[in-house]
Amino acid sequence: MRASPSLWPVNGKGSLKNCDPADTLGFRDKRGAKHKLKADIVALSGLQDVLMASARFGVLVVFQGTDGAGKDSAIKHVMSGLNPQGVSVHAFKQPSEEELRHPYLWRAAIALPERGRIGIFNRSYYEDVIVVRVHPELLAPDFAKQAKETLWKRRFRQINEFERSLVENNIIVLKFYFNLSKKEQARRLLARLREPSKHWKFSAADVTQRKRWSTYKRVYEETLNATSTPWAPWYVLPADHKWVSHLAIADVLVRRLRALRLEYPTLPSESRGMLRAWMRQLKKEA
Repeated sequence: MRASPSLWPVNGKGSLKNCDPADTLGFRDKRGAKHKLKADIVALSGLQDVLMASARFGVLVVFQGTDGAGKDSAIKHVMSGLNPQGVSVHAFKQPSEEELRHPYLWRAAIALPERGRIGIFNRSYYEDVIVVRVHPELLAPDFAKQAKETLWKRRFRQINEFERSLVENNIIVLKFYFNLSKKEQARRLLARLREPSKHWKFSAADVTQRKRWSTYKRVYEETLNATSTPWAPWYVLPADHKWVSHLAIADVLVRRLRALRLEYPTLPSESRGMLRAWMRQLKKEA
């Protein structure tokens, strides 16, 4: 059984109203999905091994969503079977003074995975067309004065071109939006407050930002419509059940990596004779 999340349309006419945050993608419960997720994590481990060995393609995984949507949990569970040597994770927070002095895509560009590796952006350059639209004071001073529709449209175009250049250079771009309901976010934030071991995860801003929930949803929807492209479409994850998000991400990763039809590199014919000689030598010494 497949657990594919919805692909956001590339015609710029999608609506979050049509995406149910509590959808279970056809599975009855977590127990029923357990074997599917386990099998995909095992498959992902093998696919990553070939990805590393062949070094023909790299994979950039982008996670976007509100606080408490489950991005950290997805990294912990879905990527549990991967070889850490072939994975990098970058969390993009408020830009530093140095980062603000560079073009906004700079800090993402220097963190990109090379071919043969999987890079995960926990939040990403999309913060520069989402959070700063709600809080333009976070922009570099010169751009704060330009915080109008023309600026966002220009950045949408730049992001689309950036992602297209990545794909044309064999970096597969997989973008996931964690579609969480406001009610479920409240439950998760409350759980953080009730559990002392999770207090470090809590920020007062998590609560204050809820006042702008509808604004954020509108901005996210406009961003999805502007940047879901044939070369880098968005996947919308039902995020009210974390196990559903995990299931969907693993399913997409496995299917997209399998579609590359990667193979282990083979030795050139002139080296095969030497290989046999080395084998004979090592057998004598073993």
